Amino acid sequence: MDTRELKPTNCHFCGYLCAFTATVEDGRVIDLEPDTSRYPYDEKIVRGCRRWRMNLDVLDDPNRINWPLRRKGERGSNEWERVSWDEALDDIAARLSALAEEHGPATLASAIGGPHASFWPLHRFMSLFGSPNNMGIGQICWNPRIWMDALTFGWTVEADIDPNVTEAVFIWGTNPAQSDNSAFWRSLIGISKSEVPLVVVDPRRTQVAARADLWLAVKPGTDCTLALGLAHVIIAEDLVDHGFVERWCHGFDELVEHVKPYTPEAVAQVCGLDPDDIVRAARIFGKARASVLVSGRGVDQVGPDVAPTHRAICCLRAITGNVDKPGACVLAEMSDFTPEVDLEMSASMTDEQKAACLNTPYTPLQCYEGYERACALTERLGRRLPVRYLTSAHPDLVLKAMLEGDPYPVRALIVEATNPLVTYADTHRVFAALSSLDLLVVIEYYMTPTASLADYVLPAAGAVERPTFQAHGGVANIAYGGPAAVEPYYERKTDYDVFRELGLRLGQADCWPDETLQGAYARTLADAGVTWEQYCATGLYWRPPAFAKHELLGEDGKPAGFATTTGKIELACEILGELGGDRLPTPSPRAAIPPLRGTADGDDGTESVLAAADDAGAAEADGADAAEGLILITGARKQPYNASMFLSNPDFRAGYPDPLVEVSPRTATRLGLAEGDRVVLANEKGEASFILKTAPMRDDVVSADYGWWFPEREPGAPGFGGIWESNINTLTDCSVAGGEAMIGTWSYNAIHCTIRKDEGSTA
Repeated sequence: MDTRELKPTNCHFCGYLCAFTATVEDGRVIDLEPDTSRYPYDEKIVRGCRRWRMNLDVLDDPNRINWPLRRKGERGSNEWERVSWDEALDDIAARLSALAEEHGPATLASAIGGPHASFWPLHRFMSLFGSPNNMGIGQICWNPRIWMDALTFGWTVEADIDPNVTEAVFIWGTNPAQSDNSAFWRSLIGISKSEVPLVVVDPRRTQVAARADLWLAVKPGTDCTLALGLAHVIIAEDLVDHGFVERWCHGFDELVEHVKPYTPEAVAQVCGLDPDDIVRAARIFGKARASVLVSGRGVDQVGPDVAPTHRAICCLRAITGNVDKPGACVLAEMSDFTPEVDLEMSASMTDEQKAACLNTPYTPLQCYEGYERACALTERLGRRLPVRYLTSAHPDLVLKAMLEGDPYPVRALIVEATNPLVTYADTHRVFAALSSLDLLVVIEYYMTPTASLADYVLPAAGAVERPTFQAHGGVANIAYGGPAAVEPYYERKTDYDVFRELGLRLGQADCWPDETLQGAYARTLADAGVTWEQYCATGLYWRPPAFAKHELLGEDGKPAGFATTTGKIELACEILGELGGDRLPTPSPRAAIPPLRGTADGDDGTESVLAAADDAGAAEADGADAAEGLILITGARKQPYNASMFLSNPDFRAGYPDPLVEVSPRTATRLGLAEGDRVVLANEKGEASFILKTAPMRDDVVSADYGWWFPEREPGAPGFGGIWESNINTLTDCSVAGGEAMIGTWSYNAIHCTIRKDEGSTA
């Protein structure tokens, strides 16, 4: 008798969750094929991805973690014993309870990554436990744009590329060809073949930059200065949408004065660009009747300049009228289904528990007080931002609490779907902090370097073993994914099951009513009047948003406006000013333009912009001698890898076996280096070894692979999978004192480094 069934399911190796049809026999998946009947409805997207076959390969991968493991020997000794789930969860719950009794619930921290996780079950557990310390890297990914969009427009905006309407496309600090291989990248390929001009801002000549009509190879860390220079030209050449600005923008006259010094010549000097290219880019953006501007992680990771850069980008959209407009961008809508803010149950936190937030004295926006001020505005138009992302604890402060007990001891950490020993800044400090804990629990697929330090390693159910529901943090009215094809293999569990079962042991039963993750997702969709079966049939829940929502009349007969302090788009942001920040986007000293020639401060009734860059920045700009004066950037996505993931795949490693650092051919020649050389990157924090590759990019910039370790090596002591060898985070720093003032973003771009040939290498 043939027991084979065809079942819908989804990938989980990036955030796009492409649809499959799984062939299932006796509860085991024996084959997968792309399913074009469900989202994203394009077989070419899946077929063009090298990861999708992994969904089948990893199910019985001999290196997968299949049963709960408890540490036997010294921490990091890689000595384990198999235990039952009840034994593991009972002990974890008891130890968490005892630590909370001794130190308070904030003694527990968490760290989560993606894409193979659902964020809200962990966040719900943390809320109900009473800890604000969900540590994350949101400050360098997602949070900055969401914060600045929300404060400027009253909510987030998304690109709306429409080939019939869009007349210009700007891609800033992202390379969709490598970061997602999605429908968006395919739309950019189409744009590049059309008459619509494509402008790319990136120090690397990426695949999308190679297709651009204009490539601006900006000096890393000077993006805000460039954006203000574009605004200067748009205003000076009267490319402003005056009707929109007069009706819907607050602070335009201030912005006009603010950008006067940002002439193309001054900006070109700081950004290392041709003034004519700056003018050309500004004219392309300003003259188009609908312009799209998309930014990415390259903007999210410029440290102290991240918030002003996002704000300056918001201002560019606003002064040209490219807000909530077809072919430009759309102001997203809050989800019809249960939003993230309700799923995470942060409302259950007491005032005392919120007051334990480590961020509050340091980052006035990225904390509960800052969140509540912003949310009080967005709620005017019925929109509520997710709490846990936008209050996530700064790693620097969590590590300090672990190592020093200041301001209180953090003694336990739950890690899910992330590998902080490789992906968090300042690896040596992270290692010391994790090694010091009383309890470290890791939920994972594989024995990563971080997992090798744990007290418990718990096996996670992965793609095709779990239902999926990607909802973008609840800031948009879209969700996609689908059902599991099979029950989890061996003794793996979904993250929801783990946190629910821990919650039941800790008195949280009333807040976990659904016995399964699928049941929880079905409840989530019920608010939108959609069943789980209806959602799975298409793989998508989406309601197309309306445009120009600020014009809609309310019950009082007045237009809705924007959910900001003034009811308008705030070019001058009142909340940032009240919190002690800059009302207008202002670059940090390293990206400041020189004072206007012949103009003293105050001569024209305004202050000239900040003085010239500091010594380090000046050295970088000058391209100092030999290996000095180099600017390090890291974090660029490169298929088939994703951060620290998939390095164990033998096919991937055959084609991409070594960690790479890229420089321009001219830089390599200047440094006396050749492609294939093994080199050492170094700065005052540490050093790491890479293979040199030359690539078309800005001179004197060094682009290093991020998240590299060696899964083929022993994950525990003494080498911990080679994390000290080629891990760029041995050179990075997450110090809150050196980060962005409002959010706390640290730098993965525009970092000083040196480079030298590894004389001890035979490479």
